[in-house]
Amino acid sequence: MYKDLGIKGRVLMLTLLPTSLLALVLGGYFTWVQQADMQAQLLQRGQMIAEHLAPLAAPALIRGDAVLLERIADHALDQADVRAVSFIGADHKRLAHAGPRMLNESPDEPGDNLALALRSNTEATRFLQPVFERHRVLSGDKASPRNDNLLGWVELEMSHQGTLLRGYRSLLASLLLIATGLSVTALLALRMSRAINEPLRRIKQGVALLKEGRLETRLPPLGSHELDELASGINRMAEALQTAQEELQHNIDQATEDVRQNLETIEIQNIELDLARKEALEASRIKSEFLANMSHEIRTPLNGILGFTNLLKKSDLTARQQDYLATIEKSADNLLGIINEVLDFSKIEAGKLVLENIPFNLRDLIQDTLTILAPAAHEKRLELVSLVYRDTPLQLMGDPMRLKQVLTNLVSNAIKFTREGTIAVRAMLEDDSDDELAQLRISVQDTGIGLSDADLRALFQAFTQADNSLSRQTGGTGLGLVISKRLIEQMGGEIGVSSTPGVGSEFWITLSLPKSLDEIDDGFQPSLDGRRVAILEPQELTRQALHHQLEDCGLEVLEYPSIDTLVDEVAARRLGNRPIGLAVIGADVQALSPEQLSQRVWELEQLGCKSLVLCPTTEQALYHRALPEAHSQLQAKPACTRKLQQALSGLASPRQPRIELAQLNNSRAPRLLCVDDNPANLLLVQTLLTDMGAEVRAVDSGFNAIEAVQRERFDLVLMDVQMPGMDGTQATEAIRRWESEQRMDPVPIVALTAHALANEKRALLQGGMDDYLTKPIGERQLAQVVLKWTGLSLGAQPAQRHGREDQQHDALDVLDPDEGLRLAAGKADLAADMLSMLLASLDADREAIQQAARNGDRTALLERVHRLHGATRYCGVPQLRAACQRSETLLKQNDPTAQQALDELDAAITRLAEVARLEA
Repeated sequence: MYKDLGIKGRVLMLTLLPTSLLALVLGGYFTWVQQADMQAQLLQRGQMIAEHLAPLAAPALIRGDAVLLERIADHALDQADVRAVSFIGADHKRLAHAGPRMLNESPDEPGDNLALALRSNTEATRFLQPVFERHRVLSGDKASPRNDNLLGWVELEMSHQGTLLRGYRSLLASLLLIATGLSVTALLALRMSRAINEPLRRIKQGVALLKEGRLETRLPPLGSHELDELASGINRMAEALQTAQEELQHNIDQATEDVRQNLETIEIQNIELDLARKEALEASRIKSEFLANMSHEIRTPLNGILGFTNLLKKSDLTARQQDYLATIEKSADNLLGIINEVLDFSKIEAGKLVLENIPFNLRDLIQDTLTILAPAAHEKRLELVSLVYRDTPLQLMGDPMRLKQVLTNLVSNAIKFTREGTIAVRAMLEDDSDDELAQLRISVQDTGIGLSDADLRALFQAFTQADNSLSRQTGGTGLGLVISKRLIEQMGGEIGVSSTPGVGSEFWITLSLPKSLDEIDDGFQPSLDGRRVAILEPQELTRQALHHQLEDCGLEVLEYPSIDTLVDEVAARRLGNRPIGLAVIGADVQALSPEQLSQRVWELEQLGCKSLVLCPTTEQALYHRALPEAHSQLQAKPACTRKLQQALSGLASPRQPRIELAQLNNSRAPRLLCVDDNPANLLLVQTLLTDMGAEVRAVDSGFNAIEAVQRERFDLVLMDVQMPGMDGTQATEAIRRWESEQRMDPVPIVALTAHALANEKRALLQGGMDDYLTKPIGERQLAQVVLKWTGLSLGAQPAQRHGREDQQHDALDVLDPDEGLRLAAGKADLAADMLSMLLASLDADREAIQQAARNGDRTALLERVHRLHGATRYCGVPQLRAACQRSETLLKQNDPTAQQALDELDAAITRLAEVARLEA
């Protein structure tokens, strides 16, 4: 409060407050002292009056003269402050009284009746004075004897009103004096404050004028030495400011003149820049249109290349021709990947990339990405590991396709630049303070060549690579990391890298994604809770990931350092309360050969322990024959939690396959209309669909498509989007209008597009189409979309074509060593071992197939044929492989000619055994 006061208030407070306190204290003290003195004087005077009345009343009390006593009492009332007087005899009888009734009660008599007694209240004081015979002597009565006999009492009451009135007068006089002094003090303080405030007010006004820019303002003398010095300083400051302002104004005028002279030049430059900007925007638009058109022009022939390559691979070719086709297919796939990267980069640059927001499972997304990239890593003998920490939420909302694209880029780069070691993908929760959002960190760590500081600075720039030398070993456009960075930033996250040359790199992304409330249905899986599983995995990080995955499946995990220790421990625990019923074995050819694995798996099965083998994708062919049920006992690394749970559930609770022995319902073939302006693509789609059993009509324009729909009824229309004259969208709109006019049920229309852009689907669906397929198109995609929109399934080649196939099978070689060597990755010893294993089991397989056929056991028959078919895929036995494939296909389709195929299979087995004996 003191800080809020001005100078005037502070002066008044500092002068009046001490003065007032001092005056009040002194005035109160002296008033109290004076009041106490007057009260003491009153009591003293009352005592004196009572003592004077005692000698006067003594003779009258002896005589009992009440009249005299009344006259004495009346005269006593004339004394100041005497209110009432009474005389009381020795017998306590009141003899005389003058004045009003006494206010106080009679005071108690002293024990010896010799002392004066009194009683007081706020209004009066009552005195009781004893009268003795000796008082007569004092009154002049010489006849009376001199003794102390009590004659009576004199009662006297003194009023306090006079004393109080005099005290109030004194107090009023004191207050008047104090008020007068304070008033004089206040006037002096006001005058003093005015003498200070007025100069300050003038200084304030002068400073305000200076603030407004009136620098010519000057302050006059203020009548005080200190204030005059202050005013002089302000005047000097104003003078300096005025001088500086004049110089500044001069500089501004000069600069304004210079700017005025350059305005025309700047205006011309602005016009030129605007024209250049418009040209750049137009060039960007033309570039985007060019890329979109080139996408169609490039992807359309690629569709034909890939499609006809797949068709050609199904025909009878030599091993060298198969290699050529594989090279063509791989090159086309690489070209398609480069085109997709360029298109994504163009779309991101144009700001037209649209992200989806759908639920997905984070663990499945990471594991699916590693599954796709596993072959490339395993070719370099690299280990892929995924570690998803347990507190990480799995059900999230976002764009799984784009997030998978980012992870694919990061892991692919790690594979490219890593020669040996491990590539680990980790997902963890950084912050879970929000119930709706999850702050995630996903990292990809490798043990590759690492990056220098210069590489790190240029890493996320377009069209740059860590190795740009002429002898570089890695390919690509240099857009992968740029696209990944833009995608993560558009998702609201960050991407970064830390690396040490020669040690390795770690790429990381941080991302906040909403948690999904909907659990993704995993399907029913038998419970594994409480079961024990033994694991054998030489790689430490892979073993740690596998351990966590198995625990997430509800299993109790036991780790073992070697296969021998594992078998011994299973045997030791066999008779216990909780035996080990499952085993997961991480296999490696260098540490565990197929023969050793086969023997150990057999031993474990004899002990009641089912085995699941995990091996690199490049070694699956080697271990496939070593397992009795390879389709359920063998999986490729890295292990996928969902597949791992399914396999272990199947091993723990095997279910019998459900295959109907009755003839399957042969539904009619779907009637399809294919529309494409490119003859090669049209022929490809028509051939694929016809081979799968569909009735296909092909047209090459949108106009012809409209006429065909108006003339015939189709189950599905496959419509190319970009066509001359009338494109697919315009043709679809015309068909929908015609259907609306004719009040017909709309035919499903599926777009065939070469544009792999994320937001094109929305435009196609809004144009009246029901779905879309992105070129290049495969048999599986076609079969799935036909089944989805028509409910009619597409199978393999129709039965009427078997005659030509039979001729082809007969033309195949019984034994092809070159093919066997190629399937064994050029290892002659391995090829010989695989062929020996196949030949050793031929008699048993032939007998099992014949026995199942005689018993009519379709399940066992199909299982034995499938097993033999799997074994032939890793040996150079083309004729037997073809016979197995045909027999398995016809059995699954319940084809009536299946028995004929089985007879041909039996003949192929006999021929292979004879040729093998001759060459041996």
